[in-house]
Amino acid sequence: MIDQQVSLRGGAARLPVRPRTGRFLVLAAVFVCAACGLVYELELVALASYLIGDSVTQASVVLSVMVFAMGIGSLLAKRLRCHAAVGFGLIEAVLALIGGSSALVLYASFAWLGESRYAVVGFSLAIGVLIGAEIPLLMTLIQRVDRQDAGGAVADLFAADYVGALVGGLAFPFLLLPMLGQLTGALLTGAVNAAAGGALVLWVFRRDLTPRSRRLLFLVNGSVIAVLATATFLVDDFERAARRAVYGDQVRVAVQTGVQEVVLTGTGRDSLGLYLDGRLRVSARDEYRYHEALVHPAMDGPRARVLILGGGDGLAAREVLRYEDVRSVTVVEIDPAVTRLARTDPALSELNGHAYRDPRLTAVGADAFTWLRTDHHRYDVVISDLPDPGITASTKLYSAEFYGLIAEALAPRGRLVVHAGPPVVRPHTFWTVEASVRAGGLATRPYRIPARPSGFTASPDRLASAGRPAEDWGFLLAAAEAVGEPGLGAGAPVARSLGEAELREGARAADRLRLPGQAPSTLIHPRYWEEA
Repeated sequence: MIDQQVSLRGGAARLPVRPRTGRFLVLAAVFVCAACGLVYELELVALASYLIGDSVTQASVVLSVMVFAMGIGSLLAKRLRCHAAVGFGLIEAVLALIGGSSALVLYASFAWLGESRYAVVGFSLAIGVLIGAEIPLLMTLIQRVDRQDAGGAVADLFAADYVGALVGGLAFPFLLLPMLGQLTGALLTGAVNAAAGGALVLWVFRRDLTPRSRRLLFLVNGSVIAVLATATFLVDDFERAARRAVYGDQVRVAVQTGVQEVVLTGTGRDSLGLYLDGRLRVSARDEYRYHEALVHPAMDGPRARVLILGGGDGLAAREVLRYEDVRSVTVVEIDPAVTRLARTDPALSELNGHAYRDPRLTAVGADAFTWLRTDHHRYDVVISDLPDPGITASTKLYSAEFYGLIAEALAPRGRLVVHAGPPVVRPHTFWTVEASVRAGGLATRPYRIPARPSGFTASPDRLASAGRPAEDWGFLLAAAEAVGEPGLGAGAPVARSLGEAELREGARAADRLRLPGQAPSTLIHPRYWEEA
């Protein structure tokens, strides 16, 4: 009884193994827990970027809040040092439950509440506090297992912690995310976390525990693992229900690639929708106006060789291939899953006119920036059909350096067209793209097209106040020399609803919205800060 009291107050632990073995087991637990902690952190950053956008902001919020919370957790753990074994076991169980379920809760809040920002901050705080509480308790435990000087104990503890963080950081993008996905990967990580923490305390330090403490830890850890296992068993049903809440009842394809989540909805030409990371990329109801406005003004001139950056759905290629004098079309799409869907999905391939069957088309799976640096061909037309610019992984594809590479790839009299976002809803972003294109060495002519032909009956101010971003598309036509008004040009195929008059009015409407003095965005100084 006296020995047990001494142990509980911080004396040497009574171990079932030799001190060196006990020290190794504590460091092994540190390694596993550190790996799990970093997986939670990366999962929060990745899911927040997918659901909210603006990856730089989300990473900054998660990391800064979590580091702050770790300091709070370390201070709070001082009160638990006299009960280090029980405290560590309970903290790991709670951390496993919160960290393991965080992806489920974040996705549920996005699907059913339409908002996940507060959940991201809340989980960052909670997980940070619990991770911060680990180190003081582990320091106490390792000193009780095998007493050594404080400097040596700290060095061993942090070495195991940092190596574990390395393994967790590499396992997340290369193993957990591609093989298991966000939800199952987080749940499995939580189960491993609970098992490691519970096993260390209930085996190595079992003689330090009262019978009541042992029963409590068995019950808590067993319950956490059971909850996580049940959630893993039901995760497919949850995903289907959440996707129905986000995309409606007509989800046909849902794929988590190494780049993004790709979802295809609808079964026919009029109902098909393509979503990338929860954002509508293609809607069959109005895509033809977007792609006609993007492609046809740039095709007014030499057009034998055409390069499409992005546009893996094949819809821009469909419009390009309608020109009989086009000899080759190269589509550079970073996500092979999108081009694979465009080839094989019956509804999408019908919508793109089976563009990928045309022998003139070549698809390349690559990052457009990197590919342009190594490609030495010249193109008559370059079509930049990329997602709206923002502080994301695609920011470099709207930089002055990127447009400089395109300028070098243009043949004499070559033209570039850029999808630059809605000038009414996001004017600073649109005119920053325009400044970046000019900084890349090209002259520009902006134009905007509403989703509906009657869109110009409403003033830009009224459209902006009504909050209707889907009714406003902005483009930039660019070339090495001065660019005239956008038009359809000689030999253009018949457009479904786009005419010369509407394109000219679109150019005049864009000029009326001009914001002078915008600085270009560069790789070193990105300037896209408005949210989509």
